[in-house]
Amino acid sequence: MENRRQHKLARVIRDSVSKTIQNKLSDPRITGFVSVTEVNVSPDSKNATVSLSVFGVDEVAGRTTFMAIQHAVGHIQAILGKDLPGRTCPHLRFELDTKMKKTIQTLQLIEEANRDAYAQEQEEDETADEEEES
Repeated sequence: MENRRQHKLARVIRDSVSKTIQNKLSDPRITGFVSVTEVNVSPDSKNATVSLSVFGVDEVAGRTTFMAIQHAVGHIQAILGKDLPGRTCPHLRFELDTKMKKTIQTLQLIEEANRDAYAQEQEEDETADEEEES
């Protein structure tokens, strides 16, 4: 029962933080696309770790965006407090999630390898066709 309560709380936190970052923060340092990838709530529900991925910007702008969000934690937490049904609001801590970026980079490398293999195959086919013609 407790685990289900934490899971529900994590979902509410994820939705609230995501909407707040997208719609209620006007900090010009926040650029690109920010995604809440995971929320882990402590067993006593007093703390929550929110994992964020930042896309569409270079690494420096991504760090700047993350720092701006960390700077706005009080504002984000105040909005979350209004979205939660209970009287208490977990203390939020943000962490940068790099798993998504690594997955995208891996997929890009696979795609590049497939293109190279296809190009090599095409080249070999053309060479074979030329040899047959001569």
